[in-house]
Amino acid sequence: MKTAAGPRPDSLPLWQQLQAASTVLQTVLSGTSTTVALERVPGAMRPGVQALVFAVLRSLGRAQALRKQLAGRPPPPAADALLCTALALAWRDTDSPYEAYTLVNQAVEAAKRTPATRPQANFINACLRRFLRERDALVLATDDDPVARWNHPAWWIARVRRDYPTGWEAILAANNGHAPMTLRVNARQTSRAAYLDALTRSGIDACAAKVGVTDAPDGDAIILTNPVPVNALPGFDDGMVSVQDAAAQLAAPLLLQRLDRTKPLRVLDACAAPGGKTTHLLELADCRVLALDIDAARCERIHQSLARTGLTAQVMVGDASQPRAWWDGELFDAILLDAPCTASGIVRRHPDVRWLRRESDIERLAGIQADLLKTLWPLVKPGGRLLYCTCSVFKAEGADQMQTFLAHNTNAKLLPSPGHLVPHFGAISDAVPDNPLDDHDGFYLALLEKRAA
Repeated sequence: MKTAAGPRPDSLPLWQQLQAASTVLQTVLSGTSTTVALERVPGAMRPGVQALVFAVLRSLGRAQALRKQLAGRPPPPAADALLCTALALAWRDTDSPYEAYTLVNQAVEAAKRTPATRPQANFINACLRRFLRERDALVLATDDDPVARWNHPAWWIARVRRDYPTGWEAILAANNGHAPMTLRVNARQTSRAAYLDALTRSGIDACAAKVGVTDAPDGDAIILTNPVPVNALPGFDDGMVSVQDAAAQLAAPLLLQRLDRTKPLRVLDACAAPGGKTTHLLELADCRVLALDIDAARCERIHQSLARTGLTAQVMVGDASQPRAWWDGELFDAILLDAPCTASGIVRRHPDVRWLRRESDIERLAGIQADLLKTLWPLVKPGGRLLYCTCSVFKAEGADQMQTFLAHNTNAKLLPSPGHLVPHFGAISDAVPDNPLDDHDGFYLALLEKRAA
């Protein structure tokens, strides 16, 4: 029997989970992130509701297209969210968490029991009963709708298609998959081989991971066959291992490679929260790291990461674009700029991103990225390095951004770098080679060296 992840069906009524999931969906569609919306869900319900919401967001384009087939105009927001929740979960048997008729029955029950949807309960019931009768025909009628087929906004589809003319379909398909749980082994404490043995002894299936690009140094990534709670990982509380995507794990070793490590390097980790790259830098080399982030609450997460790993860095709350407020005037050997971006490369982990973003966000964020590059580049020593990276697949936040920067900074040399990585399918130019071993998020990395004057 099909069941959803999270609480057992006999311990928590499905209608109650659907009610909560539709409320989260309505909140997301009003512009709030899933992370914030889920905080309002009672703790015992949260895992199951999150699993349902993520499944809904991955099929929201199809659900909205089906709703248009069933109703001439959308019902009030709460009813629309509940109707789309049921349709998103029931439209395809292959990945539906429950049987379609069960979802329909329980969605109607949720409508009846919820004050905000009770006036539309009969309408929801009629739509969903018709859906059960005509499901195949209704799905077929929506197949020609790109938003329904790919479950991304139309502008997003067009942008990816323009940036990757021969690989766009694979990228969109990968976005609708599930990201793996990937670990980074602390090289100061153990090796990847030794930690794989420790996982085997703990009954956790895993394998070594790599990102298949020749310009990236080999890392210490491990991919788990199935996610587990972090407290089940051997040595996690002692900092032996951290959770970090394989693409993000490229940043620290790429920045540090071939730098003179005979003396402690002075490194700026700009936009550092939550601290994964900060701790990675310190695991790999004796560095004097300044970890900077504009958000005080997120800086606390950097402190927590450092405490767990037993490492030390200077953590400051500050705006990387305003160095007068935090810089002491000493140039840096290396700067890691993980710039604010659309997060279009981590849609597998955060399926709400595609529905929260607007196309205008790309230009706005590209402007912020350009300003940060312009501001931080003078802080690099001659012969030093700056690594620019974003968790985005959009060329405007990666290759195009770097091309513009190089055209205006003749003292900057682009060193061998991975460039654009796309989720799961590895490094690409236009084509997307299908390499399932390289299971990572979408990312962009460009390593710059400052020429001596």
